[in-house]
Amino acid sequence: MELEPYRKSVHDDVMTSALVQAAGSLVDDLLDRVLVGDEPVTSAAEGKRLLDRDDDLDHVTDRIQRFVGLATPAVRMLARGAKFTRVPWVLVATSTASTGVTIRSSIREVRVLASLVAHRLEQATGAPADPALVKKVTLDLYLSPRREPDVSDLSLPLVRLVRRWLIRGVLGRDTRKAAGKALDAAERLDVDAMLARRARHTRA
Repeated sequence: MELEPYRKSVHDDVMTSALVQAAGSLVDDLLDRVLVGDEPVTSAAEGKRLLDRDDDLDHVTDRIQRFVGLATPAVRMLARGAKFTRVPWVLVATSTASTGVTIRSSIREVRVLASLVAHRLEQATGAPADPALVKKVTLDLYLSPRREPDVSDLSLPLVRLVRRWLIRGVLGRDTRKAAGKALDAAERLDVDAMLARRARHTRA
């Protein structure tokens, strides 16, 4: 199945402010815990191994459930409006459950990626990583691993993140391969050049 019809069907009317705010709250809580939490992820290979283990997201389960509840009307709208090639009624019936699984997996992937990003920033600067920069770089890499993170503006691409969650949830797509690409991109990232770009924008 092609993703493009689904991208075109995700209009602003399903991207409610409450849904985007819930995603922002979830990301903030998750990544703030990363920055003050356990041992960092120091390589893409280590991050991929962590993703193979059972998740430990009990502390955000309530937030995940709240987000899925808010997303349910949008998920149903997307499932009804999309042009499926096979048994659309099955996908409509399972879309909400699939979205919950996708979001939980994605959140874990974002957390592992953020830990690697924070580690790379700390290695480059010798100081604790800027939380706002970690969050922006993490989401930029997660959503577009082939592009350099845009550090000229540290506002988070939450609408794009929610759109990704909804599309992949409706389709029931496995997110692990994309997460692996994002981890590889974080490991290859030219942190010094990125920090120099950030410094220029800060002075401007």
